[in-house]
Amino acid sequence: MEYYQLLGVAKTATSEEIKKAYRKLALKYHPDKNAGDKKAEEKFKEISEAYAVLSDPEKRQQYDTFGSAGFRQRYSQEDIFRNFDLNDILRQFGFGGGFRSGGTGTFHSGSFRTGGGSPFDNIFSQAGTRAGCGGGCGPQPVKGGDLTYEMTVTLEEVLHGAEKTVSLRQNGQTQNVSVKIPKGIEDGKRLRLTGKGAPSASGGAAGDLYLKVQVAPHPIFQRQEDDLVVEQRIPFSEACLGTSLEVTTLDGKKFNVKVPAGVQQEAKLRIKGHGLPAGPIGGHRGDLLVKIAIRIPRTLTPEQEEAIKGLAGVGL
Repeated sequence: MEYYQLLGVAKTATSEEIKKAYRKLALKYHPDKNAGDKKAEEKFKEISEAYAVLSDPEKRQQYDTFGSAGFRQRYSQEDIFRNFDLNDILRQFGFGGGFRSGGTGTFHSGSFRTGGGSPFDNIFSQAGTRAGCGGGCGPQPVKGGDLTYEMTVTLEEVLHGAEKTVSLRQNGQTQNVSVKIPKGIEDGKRLRLTGKGAPSASGGAAGDLYLKVQVAPHPIFQRQEDDLVVEQRIPFSEACLGTSLEVTTLDGKKFNVKVPAGVQQEAKLRIKGHGLPAGPIGGHRGDLLVKIAIRIPRTLTPEQEEAIKGLAGVGL
């Protein structure tokens, strides 16, 4: 996506020329005038992204320096639209304004940002009701901004599920929001709480609250999809002769696991059904995998050294 080409301006264009070009294209492709037209909707998003970059001196300099590909490696979609406000332009066009992107705020813990999954949600959610009205419909209530909060959960909470409380601070007031963490939730998944986001400035519905889940590393167990992996270290002699290990699962159950003679480094022994839930509904669980690590001493006593020499003499 080449921003100058999208707006139809030269790389030497002034700020006023860029703004004028964007206004012309926005009037043409705005969803109020193209209800249900996906191509026009996509074009409006593209020109708005181009304007968000080229109207900001710092972002424009970065774009000119590194080019389109290099710029996108340095700037996420959220970075591009941070502090970018279409309200004034939309009001000039007679679309009622009310669109915001990149607001700021503070949680007591974690972090959040406005805008949700797309910085254009508020525009396109209103387009169907305003299309065809012309300039006489007046401003329409616009949904408040969405918030995203990063929430950390433990592996035990993934196993059992949990109910947690989020303290959200807006406009000088604190609101406690209760959220259920479903069993088996994966790292990076988002939970949506409808109507728990930022309030609307124009009397519309509140935005939504998205909770992005991060699963904290566990000191003992590693996750592999629905399976859990626990490492057990055994000496070389037990790897050769076989042994038995007591293994404790994530939920505290104990099992005696037989290690066969001649087991190899990083071999995995399976305890079925003692991993993580495959989902919030149903009883299916993954497995617990016991990964064998053969313990090799860094130093040997004189007796151990003699014994190892003896093993070497018989081919071990």
